[in-house]
Amino acid sequence: MALFEQRKKALPEFVILIKLKIPRGVWALGFVSLFMDFSSELIHSLLPIFMVTTLGADMVIVGLVEGLAEASAQIIRIFSGVISDFFARRKIMLLLGYGLATISKPLFPLADSILTVFSARFMDRIGKGIRGAPRDALIADLSPPEIRGACFGLRQSMDTVGAFLGPLVAILLLYWSDDNLRLVLWAAVIPAIIAVLIVFFWVKEPIAKKSQVFYSPLKWNVLRFFSGQYWWVVLIGGLFSLARFSEAFLVLRAQQIGFSITLMPLIMVIMSLSYAISAYPAGILSDHINKKFLLGIALILLLLADLMLANSNTIGFLLSGVAIWGLHMGFSQGILSTLIAETTPKKLKATAFGIFGLITGLLMLVASVLAGWLWDQYGAAYSFYCSAVFAFLALCVLLIKTVVKTSEQ
Repeated sequence: MALFEQRKKALPEFVILIKLKIPRGVWALGFVSLFMDFSSELIHSLLPIFMVTTLGADMVIVGLVEGLAEASAQIIRIFSGVISDFFARRKIMLLLGYGLATISKPLFPLADSILTVFSARFMDRIGKGIRGAPRDALIADLSPPEIRGACFGLRQSMDTVGAFLGPLVAILLLYWSDDNLRLVLWAAVIPAIIAVLIVFFWVKEPIAKKSQVFYSPLKWNVLRFFSGQYWWVVLIGGLFSLARFSEAFLVLRAQQIGFSITLMPLIMVIMSLSYAISAYPAGILSDHINKKFLLGIALILLLLADLMLANSNTIGFLLSGVAIWGLHMGFSQGILSTLIAETTPKKLKATAFGIFGLITGLLMLVASVLAGWLWDQYGAAYSFYCSAVFAFLALCVLLIKTVVKTSEQ
């Protein structure tokens, strides 16, 4: 009887959550992410092989190019976030960021040196950095608090659907073109243009007052506006970044196992598929259960994936490890974004995402260069073992935080 009364009492809240629909603006941003990630991951699924086989790069160079590119995307977020908060305008930053990424796409098939690839990759990731924090802040602005986790999860899932479709199309085009890498890279231009058009015509932002104060991201006094809970999220996100180097190493691991060039993008297809099917459900779950529990699941999944990838000697075992790697992404990325949105002042949300990106970006650079060095010096397995150590360390920090909080209560 008591259980029946408890369920009856919870029913109105459940009905309210069902009636709360995902805002149209969030859906539009989801489709923008879908098309741009379609473009980016079509390139990303082929770029490591292009650098190694066509341009003759070693693993340290691959790690450096990928690490610097991803780090630059995260670091620039702090500046775009502050500017977005000050002017209370998100859309113009989105157009600039997605536009710059679109301009970079033709440079990849035209590249004849590592320097050109790096320049294109750098430009593409600068565009990502410009748009990242304002986009996340706009989602936070548009989302009802009761379904904020679901909104971030939806955007993340649609982003990953694009990341799934891009490599899948790459496989088909490679087969059709007899492994003509340059020709296939040209196909990435079209979905990037579509993404920019969606931002221009369909993304709307709520009207907000311009901030009266400009907080420089280079001044330490701005940090006092952020709570201890926010810095805890930054710490966990930083440890995630040390444990999660560039996915380029997953592709190169597949080549080592014996994948053909035509099937190489299948690695990103599998990873993105498992990422896509888990991100939205994980976002919904995060609105109802403890988010730290879900982050713990993500770390366990990453630890398992690392051990499987380190010891892979068959295609099936490798693909299973890649799928679990994608699941860990689904259980972590959208939830970390939700935690940032929940632990920061409304007027400084984009700045908060920017600071988070600065720290995690620098640590991802360290992780990717370290992974490349370990691969060259000791073998691929040691790169994944190193990732597993950092994942285990992050899990320990998460458990200690949970135990301390429980004892305080």
